[in-house]
Amino acid sequence: MAPKTAPPSPATAAPARVTPALARQVGADELGRIPILMYHRIVAQPHSVYDRTPADFTAELQRLAAEDYVPITTAELVARRIDIPAGAHPVVLTFDDGDPSVFALTPQGQPAPGTAIRILLDVAAAHPRFRPVASLYVNEHPFGAADGGPELRWLAGHGFEIGNHTRHHTNLRTASESEVTAAITEEDTALRANGYQPTTLALPYGTHPHRPELALRGPGYSYGGALLVGAGPAPSPCAREFEPGSIPRIRSQSTGKEAEYGSAHWLDELAKPEGHRYTSDGDPATVAYPRSGPAPAPACASVGLAY
Repeated sequence: MAPKTAPPSPATAAPARVTPALARQVGADELGRIPILMYHRIVAQPHSVYDRTPADFTAELQRLAAEDYVPITTAELVARRIDIPAGAHPVVLTFDDGDPSVFALTPQGQPAPGTAIRILLDVAAAHPRFRPVASLYVNEHPFGAADGGPELRWLAGHGFEIGNHTRHHTNLRTASESEVTAAITEEDTALRANGYQPTTLALPYGTHPHRPELALRGPGYSYGGALLVGAGPAPSPCAREFEPGSIPRIRSQSTGKEAEYGSAHWLDELAKPEGHRYTSDGDPATVAYPRSGPAPAPACASVGLAY
């Protein structure tokens, strides 16, 4: 289903073609690392490390906006469509499982107060460069509704990505090959039957099938990327180490057990001078990077700009 309204653009005019001097001025590094943050539920009383309170979630988004991060979707990441202002940093906000605390509609058809998407919209309204988009990976009965319900229609119509998380949250590692392809195909078919075009997959439990290539391609489906559960920042899609079938994510977390793997830790690390954070040159037609660093992947070499 084509969006009813295009995703809001962070730029107000077409950017000037970047030059080495301009890239150097903004510290562009489009081979740098990108945080892909993973969320599950937004609840007042967290019961696991996968839960965040509304206050925690709001604070994290406000931090991202203050540090000049601009949200993009996973689909945009894997397609190398990173069109954000010069000097800004991409971030991908991902939500697994389709929990109603992430998104619900009021009787008037508006995002419900306290849900993750309502909070995201409110933060974006206060920070115009902070683009209100995210990637939502769903199973059966997304957000407590039917596949073709108004919730998914609203999200798709406002520039949000709807992705595959398998129909029944199948552990692809323990499934047989036929069960793997059935789990992915069943949800893919359900989404497409309602007008959505999933192009990326979030692996349940972060586990690959025994044949990892089945995460991206099988009978009746073909995806541009597959997301893991949590590890650290993702390489730039133009970096040589980028693997579309194994894209790492960072669990949204600031304190508690294993906080050293959480978002607060990694945002601190990326902000350091040696953090090798992706910084945009403002020109989506080029890939600017410091000459002292590694060269881009062959697919991006023709648009590379070393300075």
